[in-house]
Amino acid sequence: MRLLLISNSTNAGEAYLDYPKYNIRDFLGEKRLRCLFIPYAGVTISFDDYEARVKERFSEIGHDVTSIHHSSDPLEAVKNAEAIVVGGGNTFQLIKLIQEFGLIDPVREKVLGGTPFVGWSAGSNVCCPSIRTTNDMPILEPESFNAFNLIPFQINPHYTDLNPPGHAGETREDRIMEYLEANPEDTVLGLREGCMFIVEEKQMSLVGKKPVRLFRFQQTPVELDQEHDFSEFLK
Repeated sequence: MRLLLISNSTNAGEAYLDYPKYNIRDFLGEKRLRCLFIPYAGVTISFDDYEARVKERFSEIGHDVTSIHHSSDPLEAVKNAEAIVVGGGNTFQLIKLIQEFGLIDPVREKVLGGTPFVGWSAGSNVCCPSIRTTNDMPILEPESFNAFNLIPFQINPHYTDLNPPGHAGETREDRIMEYLEANPEDTVLGLREGCMFIVEEKQMSLVGKKPVRLFRFQQTPVELDQEHDFSEFLK
């Protein structure tokens, strides 16, 4: 199994998918691949426009992109994909459409069989057992919160320690600790912006200058940097 799980598509002040494009290139390799793009998280952007944005960036790094929404047979499109790419947006819409098209098991089997997977933001969320650690509003109701279950832990993408002056609501850490109260067996990794996980079979590493924040039930959160062996979270 090969996964590239990116926290966010774009850093402030940069072009779309600019900062991770060379990581994506290195991950996918030199051979030109036919990448199947799943744009279902796009809400305020059409699937055609979303595909065009991703296609432009991937063409720079030597890979082809075709969106699944053009296919009359999405299951066949998954079967023939040389790589699977899932973009960010709203995780609830993303998983709802993935479920409605019956793609959970086909994508999971395809990726477990060795097809590389690239996801950012919501696209990283859906690699987890569930989408319950997304930051998004539930604008649509999926049949369940179950996702691809490619990794045995939860990711919180765009993780931030920010607590603005005058803000009286919960912090991101508060929300995650609430999640663990209800799901005490789970592990949550707060993946800060500009960072990504690379999974190569049973090995996982962190790329990026910021540490990951580890959350477990009734434990003080811990900061883990690039020197840590993140492979432990795959067990």
